[in-house]
Amino acid sequence: MSVSVAESYRLCHQIARRTGKNFYYSFLVMPEPKRLAMCAIYAFMRRSDDIADGAANPAVASAGLRDWRAQVDAALTAGKFEDPTLPALADTVQRYRIEPRYFHELLDGTEMDQAVTRYETFDQLYRYCYHVASVVGLVVLPVFGYKDDAAKIPGEACGIAFQLTNILRDVKEDAQLGRIYLPAEDLRRFGVSETDIMNNNFTPQFLELMKFEAARAREYYAKAAPLLGMIDADSRGTLATMIGIYGGLLDKIEASGYAVFDGRIRLTARRKLWIVAKNWMKYGL
Repeated sequence: MSVSVAESYRLCHQIARRTGKNFYYSFLVMPEPKRLAMCAIYAFMRRSDDIADGAANPAVASAGLRDWRAQVDAALTAGKFEDPTLPALADTVQRYRIEPRYFHELLDGTEMDQAVTRYETFDQLYRYCYHVASVVGLVVLPVFGYKDDAAKIPGEACGIAFQLTNILRDVKEDAQLGRIYLPAEDLRRFGVSETDIMNNNFTPQFLELMKFEAARAREYYAKAAPLLGMIDADSRGTLATMIGIYGGLLDKIEASGYAVFDGRIRLTARRKLWIVAKNWMKYGL
């Protein structure tokens, strides 16, 4: 594909700006080279999700993901580009020495959504969260810049915290797709049935379940906190913004009384920009 690296980065930036929502706001406080690298990584994730969600038939989605995996592999190992976003991704991987295996792990997580709609235990859910979110943290760590491999531990926890927040926000939306991510062992513990969730039945038992899951997410935010001091100074604003946006979303879920069946809970653009501004003042160079 005859797309220059510069053109590819511009396309990735456009994709991130148009569809990135929470992610794009956090990129605004990074130096331009790192910001463009983050856009390239985001464009890869966006393309993966679009393939997975764009086919009504799981078999068709799985076939599309296999083809996309082959394209990504060819781009990263042989410099062959079928998609215009891939030159930027390959440049980012080379420039920041990102391990290509992480992109395959991310695709493994995307494929899990095609085959798995229930999780019996939290350990099983953790594995899913690792593939779809923690691996993102491991991909962007080299862009953030770090000196000690110990940073990977809070980096993994950060992804878990973000994904658990997403799961709490999206209980209704996921149920409409036939998916329940809250562990079955937790549903039994609190006396919540799958029917309750599928029917948007807000019971006292469901409220207690949501409080429990929110507290679990808070534990992972606490485990992720040391990461801010372990990455380059010029990347701390971005990480702080991500934590502020996702943590703020969890705050809003709690403040609503866990009213996730009433509509999708989200932060306003004004609130997100305030979080960006606050972290720009604190960490901006």
